[in-house]
Parts: sequence; structure tokens; C-alpha cells
Amino acid sequence: MSQGFADGAQSAGPLRASPQSVPAHPGSSSAAVSLRMSRARRRDTAPEIALRKLLHAQGLRYRVAYPVPGQRRRTIDIAFTRQKVAVFVDGCFWHGCPEHGTIPRANAEWWRQKLASNRARDVDTNDMLRDHGWTVVRVWEHELPSNAAAGIRGRLSPTIEPRLSGQHSPRTNHPASD
Repeated sequence: MSQGFADGAQSAGPLRASPQSVPAHPGSSSAAVSLRMSRARRRDTAPEIALRKLLHAQGLRYRVAYPVPGQRRRTIDIAFTRQKVAVFVDGCFWHGCPEHGTIPRANAEWWRQKLASNRARDVDTNDMLRDHGWTVVRVWEHELPSNAAAGIRGRLSPTIEPRLSGQHSPRTNHPASD
């Protein structure tokens, strides 16, 4: 697996500090920057969709934008609810990728605090999910979708068979009629 594929931090136990708050934004450095940032997708990003397509093609079924238990404002990008596996596709900029993450020059101190707060929220979310019995998988947006999909499959229970196109699981068990 690539270096960016991570399970996140270890649980800090039942008491956890809330992610740090970020001061009010000082304002955009230009109208063009403001427009570009406002158009940035929060979900259904190209890396996330590419990964979901691969997982779906492998017969895996999942939920998208599934609420984190106990934190309805936070969502899991790809959730395998029956097996309690939560997958997050983290953007290099927003989550501080060690390889590709950058800090803008304009309002640099505010951005440092904002990105640090995002990382703290990620750790807090990982801890909450683990406390609820979930396995957390974090994938960087720059990872190859095929590598990420292989890593995710490795976290899923081998007893669960992928559903192939056209197959439907029975909703009730009816005795065979002769």
C-alpha cells in the first residue's frame, strides 16, 4: 500500500478534546480566489468517484455520505455499514498531506490554524468511529484508486461475498415448494 494509506491515530480513550476552533476568516485575498474556493467540492470529488466506481465494479455495495454515529454533522465518504468499515478520501490540501499539502501565502497563519483544526477533527472522528466499533480507512486523493480499492477490500470480511450485477439478495426465506 502507498505511504498515504493510513488508519489514522490511535484512540485517546473515552475523554477527548474537541477539535480546535478556527478564528473568523480574515477575508479572501481576491475575488478570483473567493470564487475558486467556493466552487471546491466537498463531496463527490473525482478521486472519490473513481474509487467508488472501482468498488462498485467489484461487486461491493456501500453507503455514500453516511452520518458518523453521534456526530450528525460529520459524514463518512464511503461506509460499509454491515461490516462497520468507514472510508475517507482525504484531499491533499484540506487534510494536510505530507507529500502534497501546502499552506497559502495569503492569510498563512489563519490557514495553518484551519488545516490543523481539520487534522484534529479527523483524529477525533477516527476515535469516535473506533469507539463505536468501526474500522477507519483513510485514503489520500493522490493514491491510485486501484491501490486504495485493494486496501479497502483487505479490511472487509472475507465471508461477505460481493454482489454481482443482476443478483439480488432475498428479503425473506420461503420454503421451497414441491
